[in-house]
Amino acid sequence: MSSSELTVTGTGVVSGFAYAPAAWTRERPVPPSTTKTLAEEDRPAEVERFKAASAAVGQRLSERASASSGVAAEVLAATANLATDRGWVRAASKLINNGAAAETAATAATEQFVEMFTKVGGLMAERVTDLRDVRDRVIAELMGLPEPGVPTPDQPVILLADDLAPADTAGLDPSLILGIVTRLGGPTSHTSIIARQLGIPCVVAAANLRAVPDGSPILVDGSAGTVTLGVPVEEAEAKVHADEARRRAIRTWTGPAQTKDGVLVDVLANVQDGAGARLAAETSEARGVGLFRTELCFLSAQTEPSVAEQARIYGEVFAAFPGQKVVVRTLDAGSDKPVPFANHEHEENPALGVRGIRLQLNNPGLLERQLDAIAQAAEDAGVDRPWVMAPMIATVDEARAFAALCHDRNLKPGIMVEVPAVALLADEFLAEVEFFSIGTNDLTQYAMAADRMSSPLANLTDPWQPAVLRLIKMAADAGRRAGKPVGVCGEAAAAPHLACVLVGLGVTSLSMAASAIAAVGVQLQSVTLEQCQRAAEAVLACATVEQTKAVAAELLG
Repeated sequence: MSSSELTVTGTGVVSGFAYAPAAWTRERPVPPSTTKTLAEEDRPAEVERFKAASAAVGQRLSERASASSGVAAEVLAATANLATDRGWVRAASKLINNGAAAETAATAATEQFVEMFTKVGGLMAERVTDLRDVRDRVIAELMGLPEPGVPTPDQPVILLADDLAPADTAGLDPSLILGIVTRLGGPTSHTSIIARQLGIPCVVAAANLRAVPDGSPILVDGSAGTVTLGVPVEEAEAKVHADEARRRAIRTWTGPAQTKDGVLVDVLANVQDGAGARLAAETSEARGVGLFRTELCFLSAQTEPSVAEQARIYGEVFAAFPGQKVVVRTLDAGSDKPVPFANHEHEENPALGVRGIRLQLNNPGLLERQLDAIAQAAEDAGVDRPWVMAPMIATVDEARAFAALCHDRNLKPGIMVEVPAVALLADEFLAEVEFFSIGTNDLTQYAMAADRMSSPLANLTDPWQPAVLRLIKMAADAGRRAGKPVGVCGEAAAAPHLACVLVGLGVTSLSMAASAIAAVGVQLQSVTLEQCQRAAEAVLACATVEQTKAVAAELLG
């Protein structure tokens, strides 16, 4: 290593090495500063100017969505809707009618929604990046400037940014953008999701990233979460070349998911609707669905769908994986995912409030009707005793009550392990239900008392935290004693080294985004079950995140 070397550390979310010049995103436009009040007769035209700009931005994003596919298309379409959102346009128009210029109104209206979303927290808080991105694009349109965001390089680069909006990441060309590093963001951000889909190394929450000059050659290690300047060219290229063999193996991997010594691993897909399930079935080696996020089907539904309508939606997922395992999660709404038809009261700390299974406190019959719909969908699809799990269970009484509702409908009851209390009393909970599924995103958030969407706390919300791994071990041990399956469906399952550690801890299935399955499969086939178990034992003896990652990397290769 060179003596002039500089290393910036963040949270690695997509493994691999990349070496290329750094390319910072284009700066956002600075609207003209003015306190002048528009004349009343000029205000209607200014409102129309603003509406035309927002419509133009929305149209461009919609066109990019139509030309994209998969997650990228979904993300771009959602962002296009933000650009023409009636509430946002109405708020800006009101400000203009009170005398503000269109650029000023766009900024002020956005901040109104930013404040609202920030208070809600979680995924809604993450939409703040999307809102501000739309604001900047509209202001650039109003000012006659190029849209801010990702540069158009004529040679391969590593993209650097304070943060990236969906519209930035969704259209990236992996032949030119070899890696992504952001100063903000977290493991579940849009940046991370798109980077996984593209299969390029990604590091987020690199707080000191501004120390990296534009154009400087940098080496990104997506596993270690580092960005390094000053690495000798030969050394950097050797690391990238060695990593290319792994990438080739990922591109050509066809399953099955098993260890080097032939131990099969149940690798499943996380999906949010029938279209996603069909895509997972067609493009991955998933052996079923380990997490069907039903709430994502209804985020815009103003009224509760009927039992028949819900059954139709759930049936599409069963149909995508006929005869295979499909685990349906009941509504995990509330906090960062409010659904309009559920009664969500204002809460100061919604992540610790009425969400998941707790919705039944304010919505009598909501859970029962969803279970009726799942049972109907299963019957129509010829599925016997489908797997159904409840989120945010915290007491044995809740687990027992949920299991009774499932038994009444011939459903196989399970619960999410998200609240640390479940891991601590795992034996007692498994006496009531038939399986566990560990949601590592929330389990980490609650174990470490850190909002999983907070960039400054990304190190705390890393599932490699020793305390989190020990909670997972407690749940897996209880499953082994009871002879009942314990899966993982959080982001941890998609990290190749961590997936091996989870198998070594005794986890019986891994569920992840379909795009992550091949990378996990390649890593599993390079190690034996004994190696996984040795790595698991070693990380349990560690006291820091850095130690757990380093020990696993050493033992797993």
